[in-house]
Amino acid sequence: MIASVRGSVLVSAGTTVVIDVGGVGLSISTTPQNALALRVGMEATVHTALIVREDDLSLFGFATKDELDVFDLLRGVTGVGPKSALGVLATMTPAQIASAVDAEDDAAFRKVPGIGPKTAKLIIVSLAGKLAVASTVTEPVSSTPSSARDDVAVALVGLGWPERVAASAVEDALAVASAAEKDSVPALLRIALASLGPRS
Repeated sequence: MIASVRGSVLVSAGTTVVIDVGGVGLSISTTPQNALALRVGMEATVHTALIVREDDLSLFGFATKDELDVFDLLRGVTGVGPKSALGVLATMTPAQIASAVDAEDDAAFRKVPGIGPKTAKLIIVSLAGKLAVASTVTEPVSSTPSSARDDVAVALVGLGWPERVAASAVEDALAVASAAEKDSVPALLRIALASLGPRS
């Protein structure tokens, strides 16, 4: 089991980062927020989960242990694979996931691409009583509003939305975001994703 990876960032684009560990470049799937926080050339530590299948070995990485723990819990829910679990964490923070589970708010999970009504209810039932995440979470990324706008647009395109749609969603998100949210790539991305809804 590879629990964490530390090294120099070689590639950071969309939902993939490549980290050089002892001369070996490890490709890691992550959320757009985490990918944007990892700049090429910087030294980074990523909490990881190794998913082993018959014909594939995949690494999924996260900025915090809380994110990794929630990812593992989500993968234990029937109908939720690694990519769907990653999608949930791209849309909601661990604290927001814990809050939605506590409030039995399955609608929050239905906003995630690939999560239908039945699976959303299963997440609520399966995770009930298992999440104890602090309500205050430090956002890992902060940048100027103009940079945040560009980074969020790039992240949305990386998730599969056309550039024009992504740009429009970012402008809509900026219109309703608070001053603090406009400076935060993760917060702005969550607002944009919520306004877009599931991608068809």
